[in-house]
Amino acid sequence: MAKKKQLTGREKAAILLISLGPDVSAKVYKHLSEEEIEKLTLEIAGVRKVDNDTKEDIVDQFHQLAMAQEYITQGGIGYAKDVLEKALGEDEAMQIISRLTSTLQVRPFDFARKADPAQILNFIQNEHPQTIALILSYLDSEQAGQILSALPQEVQANVAKRIAVMDSTSPEIVSEVESILERKLSTTVTQDYTQAGGIEAVVEVLNSVDRSTERTILDALEIQDPELAEEIKKRMFVFEDIVTLDNRSIQRVIRDVENEDLQLALKVSSDEVKEVVFNNMSQRMVETFKEEMEFMGPVRLRDVEEAQTRIVAVIRRLEETGEIVIARGGGDDIIV
Repeated sequence: MAKKKQLTGREKAAILLISLGPDVSAKVYKHLSEEEIEKLTLEIAGVRKVDNDTKEDIVDQFHQLAMAQEYITQGGIGYAKDVLEKALGEDEAMQIISRLTSTLQVRPFDFARKADPAQILNFIQNEHPQTIALILSYLDSEQAGQILSALPQEVQANVAKRIAVMDSTSPEIVSEVESILERKLSTTVTQDYTQAGGIEAVVEVLNSVDRSTERTILDALEIQDPELAEEIKKRMFVFEDIVTLDNRSIQRVIRDVENEDLQLALKVSSDEVKEVVFNNMSQRMVETFKEEMEFMGPVRLRDVEEAQTRIVAVIRRLEETGEIVIARGGGDDIIV
């Protein structure tokens, strides 16, 4: 007996849409990207003949996954697993959960990302800073920023530092921390070592807090770990972020930086960055800059990066003295 061909995910999707009919398929298409539509349409066009057993099996798989997703939404993976085990048995339930979680990339603390930050704060504010750091690492940056801003000042820098230096965490520890909120909120568990935290994570969080909270945390980190504080500051505002400044601030930056640095920095910048900068120069200055950049010829990437770093240093200095404003998540940066 010939072995049944193992279908790919795209082949299953094509057969499912064929089974659902053109009207339903058209509604599904509205939720897909152009690239997904193109690939799926080509797959559908390549389908010649599908036996009824295969079609029924694929529709059944889709139904099971849809129901499992609904259970996860209602009460988390643990709840979904319990319901599916009772309906389908342990082995099939685990197969469905495994397929679904690998597709959705369900992470620890998924329930917390749907919760109100004030509610989460209420449960974690008295926990150890390492526990708080782990939880915040898994939250959305805006959500984590709100919680970090609400913590006592003496705790904020400690938590921020722990997020920055955090690496992989074992599933046992993650599960133990999740149990802190288990009594009030749903829980998710992962079987794999998961990556959370790191400097990029703390940068995202700090970009979402208000300016005074950011300053308090960075000042404390400069005392505790100057190298870490400097690395965080370098990543908090990059040259391309100049497009987020208002015109007055950009004009001030142009006056304070060296023309050679700005020309080098613009040499490899996006059209959007060039347009924003040039719009804040006189026509004569723009023409001069373009001529100088053209005569400059090929430049080393290292020279460009160093020039951009010097410009960012000027921008941060101007912000620290209150001469320009960098928009952030907090309310004290609103201009009225």
